[in-house]
Amino acid sequence: MNGTALVIGGGIGGLAAAIGLHRTGWEVTVLERSAVPDDAGAGISLAANGIRALDVLGLGPAVRGAARPQYTGGTRTPEGRWLSRMDGAALERALGTPMAGIPRADLHRLLRAALPPGALRTGVTGSLEAARAAADVVVAADGVRSGIRAQLFPEHPGPAYSGSTVLRAITAGPVRLDTDFELTWGPGAEFGHIAFADGRAEWHAVLAAPAGLRHADPLAALGRRFGHWHGPAARLLAATRPADVLHHDVHELRTPLPRFTAGRVALLGDAAHAMTPNLGQGACQALEDAVTLAAELAAGPDVETALARYDAVRRPRAQAVARAARQAGRLGHRLAHPAAVALRNGALRLAPSAATVRAVLRHADWTPPRLPARAR
Repeated sequence: MNGTALVIGGGIGGLAAAIGLHRTGWEVTVLERSAVPDDAGAGISLAANGIRALDVLGLGPAVRGAARPQYTGGTRTPEGRWLSRMDGAALERALGTPMAGIPRADLHRLLRAALPPGALRTGVTGSLEAARAAADVVVAADGVRSGIRAQLFPEHPGPAYSGSTVLRAITAGPVRLDTDFELTWGPGAEFGHIAFADGRAEWHAVLAAPAGLRHADPLAALGRRFGHWHGPAARLLAATRPADVLHHDVHELRTPLPRFTAGRVALLGDAAHAMTPNLGQGACQALEDAVTLAAELAAGPDVETALARYDAVRRPRAQAVARAARQAGRLGHRLAHPAAVALRNGALRLAPSAATVRAVLRHADWTPPRLPARAR
């Protein structure tokens, strides 16, 4: 089955869905309201499920070539004591690939390059009524504040503030780091980094704070909060240009949607299941959505039946991952009481390294569907 598809939203999930649909014979148009991709100044860790989805789309080799494998790292205390270590080699043996770090801008660039010429239209918005009239299937990949979702489910409360705000940036140049990926948990706060292939790194600082909190000088405020923490925190902040710091409050769909589809419209990515970043699975789940949607539509026999299968496959898994991410945040940076922090830290230190690998496998060990090639 093929026809015309309109994708609203040109983020990772929307672009991936457009590529999958194009590869199976659909005529695809992507509408992106921004002239520049959102979050272009941030980085991302891709777990095996996300990389496997990119393999199905034909982008696995290019993404691996641009990314840095994550073999070393883990979670520490502010004093630098290890709580758990990441065994990238064990993950590679179990999954065929380690996790990988890549700038979001690079991933966006690779995804855009795989689209057919003229498919992506930037600086454009699209209404649900016009989209339905113009295409056989509509893919709503318009983010956590999805306007399409609000129209399809007017009684849904929409995104809720998670209680956490995140500041992040990519360093202006290479920086010395001892690990590929690292998190440090302190009371009510987290600081972490992702190392990139070119020697630069993304850092992020997550704070349990009221929504709307902003700083006149973010780097100075973060220096006061994290400058005395171990190792790389001070170096990463010092290597960052003030203008490059992004600051976003973290919102999630705390109330699950009753379904991811309505008629010939499918919700995808954050529009369907916006989650907290504590498991690093947001983009990976969007990539899973994209590949699954393309596969189900290719299988036919009609759009409504295919979208019903997409909902049945994706909604239970994506919503389970979202719940797990929320729980991980409660046991991570949002934990603030000294006794609770000490109890968690003790449990993590006693856990065998295999337990960390199993925790990653729980979400990353996903087998993607195959996409049949169709004549265009």
